[in-house]
Amino acid sequence: MTTLAVLSALSNVATASGVAVAAWQLFTTRQQAATAFEDSLKNQYRTLIARIPIEALFGEDIPEKKQTELLPHFYGYFDLCNEQAFLQKKGRISAETWENWKDGITGNMSRPAFARAWAQVAERASGDFEHLRTLCPPAPVTPTQVESRRTPLASRGETTVSNVE
Repeated sequence: MTTLAVLSALSNVATASGVAVAAWQLFTTRQQAATAFEDSLKNQYRTLIARIPIEALFGEDIPEKKQTELLPHFYGYFDLCNEQAFLQKKGRISAETWENWKDGITGNMSRPAFARAWAQVAERASGDFEHLRTLCPPAPVTPTQVESRRTPLASRGETTVSNVE
C-alpha cells in the first residue's frame, strides 16, 4: 500500500469520525433543547399550581365563594394543560414526559374543585380548550351554577373568564 493510499484511507476515517461526532452533538443538543423546553413548562405549572389551595390538591372540598375567587387561577392551569396536550399532539414533547403530565392532569381533574372549575370554564369558554376537552371531557354545568359563579367576580369589577373576552 502506498503512502498516498494510507493517507487517503486515514482521511476517509477522519471524515467519517467527524461526521459521527457532529451527528452525536446535534442529537445531544436537540435533547438538551427539548429538556429545557419541557422544564419551562414544568416551571409554568409550578407557578400556576402554587396559587391553588392545598385543600383542592388534596381532593378536599373548598367553599363555593373561594372556588369563584380562584377561577382565574384554575383557568390558567387549564390553559397550560391544553397547551401541553397540543404540544404532545404535535410531537414537541417526549412520550415519557407526556405520560407523566397526562397522569397529573387527569389526576387533578378528578379532584372535586378542579372538576367543578373545569366544568364552569368549559361551559363559559365553549370554543376553547379543544385538546384538554378531548383528554378530560368536562361535566355538564347547570345554568344556575354558571350564573352563581359569574356574578360575584364581575360585580366587583375583577377579571373573570367572561369579562376578559
